[in-house]
Amino acid sequence: MDRPRGFAFYGLAGIFCLYVLFLYGPTLTILALSFQGPSGGLTFPMNGVSTHWFAKLWEGVGVVDIWAALRRSLMLGLVVMALTVTLAFYAGLAFRKGFAGAGLVFALAVSSLIVPSIVVSLGIGLEFRLLDDAVKALADATGWGVLQDHGTFMGLFTSALGAHLTWTLPFGLLIMFAVFNRFSPAYEEAARDLGATGAQTLRHVVVPILAPALVGVALFGFTLSFDELARTSQAIGGRNTLPLELQGLTTTVTTPEIYALGTTTTAFSALVIGTALGLTVWLQRRRARRALAGLRP
Repeated sequence: MDRPRGFAFYGLAGIFCLYVLFLYGPTLTILALSFQGPSGGLTFPMNGVSTHWFAKLWEGVGVVDIWAALRRSLMLGLVVMALTVTLAFYAGLAFRKGFAGAGLVFALAVSSLIVPSIVVSLGIGLEFRLLDDAVKALADATGWGVLQDHGTFMGLFTSALGAHLTWTLPFGLLIMFAVFNRFSPAYEEAARDLGATGAQTLRHVVVPILAPALVGVALFGFTLSFDELARTSQAIGGRNTLPLELQGLTTTVTTPEIYALGTTTTAFSALVIGTALGLTVWLQRRRARRALAGLRP
């Protein structure tokens, strides 16, 4: 900091500012346009400043039940978050201990990150359509009434849930790999020396120490699911999530109401991220206080 800043510093600083503007410029543009007056349009210049379009959004967006789509996205995101944290944590423990075929399992787990999202969605949708066709064929062959009323296996917590997990689980697993690589087994050995069982060691030692990382995995799981579009498009069934409804609205809504919706969902995502970061800081400080209390005579 004491050395003079040359041309290279200011050049790199300018590039960084352009990078940040490129990342957040579209969001800031939507944020500004969502606060236009009642006569506002979809482009600049702005016609007044008001919260008119947020009030219109609260009333509903045409024939689309946007709040039902939001509830579906929230429910799916919460389920994906819980499964991602649980499966990634226990998978990390399994890979840490080692087992036969671990390399192959890891390659299969992360391969879905390489396959294009729309291909994954098409494949999952095709699988569930084949299941539906098999049930219908069985119903025609047997005449069973319980099968005659079958509609489809595709839905929010079946095909869509599987599609989202192909996206969130690899990220959760990679995070747990990084965390467990830094986790010292001395903590577990000390707990066993004090008479703790395996379950007690996991509950009272491993999970509290890894809690900030688990919050991070939960954040990844929820946000990736809440914003997912391509993997949901062919695997959701008859009811859309919020990103799919937003995509449809871009061709029908011609008022800043859609910008108000974008601002609302962005604010919600920021709230989730802020809550997760705050929880992580709280857990770290809580662990530090406990460690300090244990050192006191």
